[in-house]
Amino acid sequence: MGSISLKNLSITATDPLFRDLSLVVADGDRVGLVAGNGLGKTSLLRVIAGLAEPTAGEVVRSRGLRIGYVEQDVPAALLPLTLRDAVLDALPVADRETDAWRADVALDGLDTPYELRDRLVSALSGGWQRLMLIARVWVTDPDALLMDEPTNHLDLSKLFRLETWLSREARNIPVIVASHDRDFLDAVTNRTLFLRPGTSRYLPLSYSAARKEIEREDASQEAQNERDHKEATKLRKQAAKLTNIGINSGSDLLVGKAKQLKDRAAKIEEAARPAHRERSGEIKLSNRGTHAKLLVGIENVPVTTPSGQGLFKIDKLHIFQGDRLVLLGKNGAGKSQLVKLIHRAMVEPDSVPGIKVTPSLVLGYTDQDMSQLPVRETPESFISVTFKQPDARVRSLLATTGFVIEKQSRPIGQLTFGQRARLGLLALRLTEPNFYLMDEPTNHVDIPGREALESEILAHEATAVLVSHDRSFVRNVGTRYLEISGKRLKEVDGPEPFFEEMMLETEQV
Repeated sequence: MGSISLKNLSITATDPLFRDLSLVVADGDRVGLVAGNGLGKTSLLRVIAGLAEPTAGEVVRSRGLRIGYVEQDVPAALLPLTLRDAVLDALPVADRETDAWRADVALDGLDTPYELRDRLVSALSGGWQRLMLIARVWVTDPDALLMDEPTNHLDLSKLFRLETWLSREARNIPVIVASHDRDFLDAVTNRTLFLRPGTSRYLPLSYSAARKEIEREDASQEAQNERDHKEATKLRKQAAKLTNIGINSGSDLLVGKAKQLKDRAAKIEEAARPAHRERSGEIKLSNRGTHAKLLVGIENVPVTTPSGQGLFKIDKLHIFQGDRLVLLGKNGAGKSQLVKLIHRAMVEPDSVPGIKVTPSLVLGYTDQDMSQLPVRETPESFISVTFKQPDARVRSLLATTGFVIEKQSRPIGQLTFGQRARLGLLALRLTEPNFYLMDEPTNHVDIPGREALESEILAHEATAVLVSHDRSFVRNVGTRYLEISGKRLKEVDGPEPFFEEMMLETEQV
């Protein structure tokens, strides 16, 4: 039996991330760790793993408990190794020769194709690099598992593969997983910890059910705060009236009564528990509009790999104002290549035969890695120069997006990927496009940010072509769905059959 006990645990960075956190995670508990970017998830996981110290409180682990911690980033030292050797590298040097078979067992558990095992880590996709990090931890035979954003860079096939693996391989040990993927949390967790600067909440429910419960509690607390505020205001008004009467009449009794009323009001205000407010920066979009009905026309266009190998051909595709096209397809089917082709046709008019773009189209573009951001510039200089904004306006925009003053002047390359994602989305807003071309826009964006992005796309009735592996995002924003299958592009009624097909393929591996 293994367990991890948190006792009055607190962590403070510039501000408190959380405080007085107490809970026990035991065998079979699979905890979803939920908070906005930069609000303590990684800090908590590192403290539990023994890699950092808390500001206050303690972590008590079962005697001899071996904790496996899957971090977000691939260590540079692993990049020259093969996938198999990178997993083997997690074992003690003395055991690597005799226990080499354990690396293959760990890779087998994740259904890793044999042809990938001798490929260099540097040549692997981001998704396989993530699964490699998981295999590295699993080969050490941990008694508890901590996972920090394991779904980043995973396509649907690997997402389902990871969900199956967690349910099969790690079902009997304590698991804590930080993720912004709502469907993934629902699939793999049975408890949810909402990490908050005030009072964190730990519920014995998977994410969606826990979210409904905590929203009900927050609404109830908000209503109670409103009642308390009204009661305290009423008491203070009564006290002021009694004070005036008491002073004018020379009545010490009335003055004393007024003091009692003010004391009651102060106690009510002191006891009030502030309702939770998400601290993630806001995400907003814009839509300058256009009178054109047909924005993009595509006819007889082949889509190829960068080396020229054919992927599929588009016979005819028209994108009208208000369409939100979601591209579906397996990894490598050509979704990103199609996005790049459309992007080139938009920034270099008439450069792609067969793709016609209306002259009034104004493009807003973002790719998976936010590569459009100049990593050597600062957020402050980037927004100021690119969008010709005055300094005060730049500082205000960045602050509302979630950038504290010291991060506004830090090189973009030194920001977290979550911060880069928010900066990229701010740049999209300031571009004031009427067409959004977005390849994995939810990468590294937290749950409040994903929901805000969905709301903004819907509110502005944005025309868009989208690629995303976030199932909730795909369901919520799409109006048309195009699936790449068997080297053909076909329009389908919705995403669910594709999701089910991907899940079945994973189960049959």
